[in-house]
Amino acid sequence: MSVGAILLAGGTGKRLGLDLEKPLVPLVGRPLFAWSLEALERCNAVQGIVVVGPPGKLHEMLSTCGFAAVKVVAWVDGGRERRDSVANGLKALPPEYDVIAVHDCARVLVTPTLIARVVADAVANGASIAAIPLEDTLKRGTIHRIDATVPRTGLWRAQTPQVFRRDWLEQAHTIPRSGATDDAMMVEACGHQVRITEGDSLNFKVTTPHDLALAGAWLTARAG
Repeated sequence: MSVGAILLAGGTGKRLGLDLEKPLVPLVGRPLFAWSLEALERCNAVQGIVVVGPPGKLHEMLSTCGFAAVKVVAWVDGGRERRDSVANGLKALPPEYDVIAVHDCARVLVTPTLIARVVADAVANGASIAAIPLEDTLKRGTIHRIDATVPRTGLWRAQTPQVFRRDWLEQAHTIPRSGATDDAMMVEACGHQVRITEGDSLNFKVTTPHDLALAGAWLTARAG
């Protein structure tokens, strides 16, 4: 099977306290999105990549990533919502890619090894996502009181990449669905079984200034 990847590189840097598109936020000498793009480039399981970015910024992204993105087959504008951006990426991927990996560029510490493991599970089973089991005790309540302790057995924190048979993902995107927070939820709603591939605690999403500093420290440590 031929595997294509959709790299979601949209969003703003407001929660990072920056007046800059999130994928272009500087991180250890290159824009934030370039770290995830490099991991996809280095993963032998991925043959082609579509980068979905902020409208009007794709040329800037290409010129600043810092390496030759030889697997990139298209650069397209993102949509209003996450699902719109994934749909744009799907349309841009040539039909020969029959397995699709979707990854958020904000998960900058993703590794080629993790990508390859999720792809292998999806190829064997139809769909799989990276996820890690919950370790903290969960409480339901308000800032003032605890109403209940929630059993954490069987609960996982979903990550990306999320990898699917192309026809399953395309089917999921033909059905209007509000409230879906990831592609796996949409594919599940179509009746397809999605497998879990154990992810990596370092594969966290850069959302806050603390996350950005932590990711920078880990990237520097890897390089050193």
